Amino acid sequence: MKSQSVVECLNMQINEEQLKKFILDSGLVSRSDLEAIIKKAQTKKQKLGNVLLSEGKISETDLKRMEAFVLGIPFVGLVDQKIDFPVLSLIPESIARNYNIIAYKKSEAGLEIAMLDVDDLPVIDFIKKRSGFKILPRLTDPVSIKSALVQYRKSLQAEFTNIIQQNSSSFKTVGADVPASEGFGISATSAGSEKSEKELKAMAEDLPIVKIVDSLIFHAILQNASDIHIEPGEHELTVRYRIDGILHDAMTLDKNATPGITARVKILSNLKLDEKRLPQDGRFKIDQNGEKVSFRVSTLPTFFGEKTVIRILKENAQGFSLEKLGFHGEGLERIYDSLKQKTGMVLATGPTGSGKTTTLYTMIEILNRPEVNISTVEDPIEYQMPRVNQTQVKPEIGLSFANGLRSLLRQDPDIIMVGEIRDGETAGLAINASLTGHLVLSTIHTNSAAGAIPRLIDMGVEPFLIISTVKTIIAQRLVRRLTDSKEKYFLSAAEIKNLAKLVNLDKMLSLLQGENIIAAKSVWEKIPFYKAVKSDDSIDGYSDRIGIHEVLKVTGSIKELIIRGSSQDDLEAQAKKEGMITILEDGIFQAVLGVTTLEEVFRVVSE
Repeated sequence: MKSQSVVECLNMQINEEQLKKFILDSGLVSRSDLEAIIKKAQTKKQKLGNVLLSEGKISETDLKRMEAFVLGIPFVGLVDQKIDFPVLSLIPESIARNYNIIAYKKSEAGLEIAMLDVDDLPVIDFIKKRSGFKILPRLTDPVSIKSALVQYRKSLQAEFTNIIQQNSSSFKTVGADVPASEGFGISATSAGSEKSEKELKAMAEDLPIVKIVDSLIFHAILQNASDIHIEPGEHELTVRYRIDGILHDAMTLDKNATPGITARVKILSNLKLDEKRLPQDGRFKIDQNGEKVSFRVSTLPTFFGEKTVIRILKENAQGFSLEKLGFHGEGLERIYDSLKQKTGMVLATGPTGSGKTTTLYTMIEILNRPEVNISTVEDPIEYQMPRVNQTQVKPEIGLSFANGLRSLLRQDPDIIMVGEIRDGETAGLAINASLTGHLVLSTIHTNSAAGAIPRLIDMGVEPFLIISTVKTIIAQRLVRRLTDSKEKYFLSAAEIKNLAKLVNLDKMLSLLQGENIIAAKSVWEKIPFYKAVKSDDSIDGYSDRIGIHEVLKVTGSIKELIIRGSSQDDLEAQAKKEGMITILEDGIFQAVLGVTTLEEVFRVVSE
């Protein structure tokens, strides 16, 4: 078969009628359940398979097997299958991860690739041009994709170990002129500062150092780390990665590697090599296999030398939806309603690293239409978005959030995103923008949705202006997702009693029943929860994160409380009466779904 005919035969949708027949024949779903699912799919205008999965009526593996049969495409399972690295690496890891596609077998017939979506023709065409092979698509399941992706990581770890072993002697020469008794503390810092910039640059360009830093960065990207911490100690240099919000030790290096690695990162981010007494901030970019990645670099003098933290930002990350971020039910509807408004403010709140900016970007993607002008002021620009005018804050030259926003208002915007409201001036300008015919999206640092109101008042915003502009306030946290190796269990009577002290269990049952998560007469003793189980794919039983949220709509009664100067607790109590689900309640909702654990929810909410 010619490659063109392969593409032609794949360029079709799943035949829904055939799929229904195969599902009934399989006996996995009863006829009555299937008819109810079909009605729901038609009402929501969703694919039958997606609704079956969301309702938990069928596993992803069984669905993919049936879809393969309907399409006439072979199904392949890759769990525990060792793939030769030369074949695996024909598809870059970033492409494999983003598009769920794995090269697993090469023969005279062509390159066999396992995919979740064999109708993704642009990706198939890209792999064909890149590899030069005839492409033979096969359907697979998410578990197989995850299993294969781990092999990229293991191969890189082996490569990194080889670099360390082959070049360990090189580190002994770095900083050898510093007496051992001095270590890399205060005295070592002053000794190191005697090196000229030329010497430091030569040290940073030493081949083993270059390889080590490159491996640190690429390894972090492959593991989806958000930050790299390079921490000098008395006897060693520790590297840690923040993955899914948790810091993990990645590797330990000889302390003599510290000056070279720090100098290398400084060169990449255009920082002063010979300045070790003051903190510095910089940034750099790379293009890894067509994926643009930005890095924010921060150095800080510590007792044993300069600590370096690198924040990783994937600029062209996209494809988010509010549903994928964890929004659902009434909260989701409230956000969609607020985005239909032409004026007003939508605020996202939460601590640093809680996903506020991602939520704003997702809303911008929903609003991004040809007929509107969208402008942003950000620090930093985390994702680059087409047709959106994005401005980077530069305080060193006077371009603050307030000054940037003031300039944006002269650019005829319809929708404005302000990365963060940090002070009264920015808050006042954002309020004014929303009063004068603009929809304004922004973030503010508070621990709850109701807490945003007193925070704005503290910044000097008058209550009557708040009720005239603020439409919706979102508070959020990120919890780690369970992997497929999770273990089911049921709460004991004592655990249910303790849970009742934290949330209204009757309200939670109504919420779960309202969204068809549990049956009408379910009781807590019979509702399953899940525990994390370690596996080859995950050292702690978790992978990736999802948001838990509370969405406060500024209703008439809430406005009255704001005008009366009511407390944050009063605002929250009224919002709950009007149907707001708190972050903790939403976390329990996700735990019942099997997305995360109760332990993870309590860990995050109590922080």
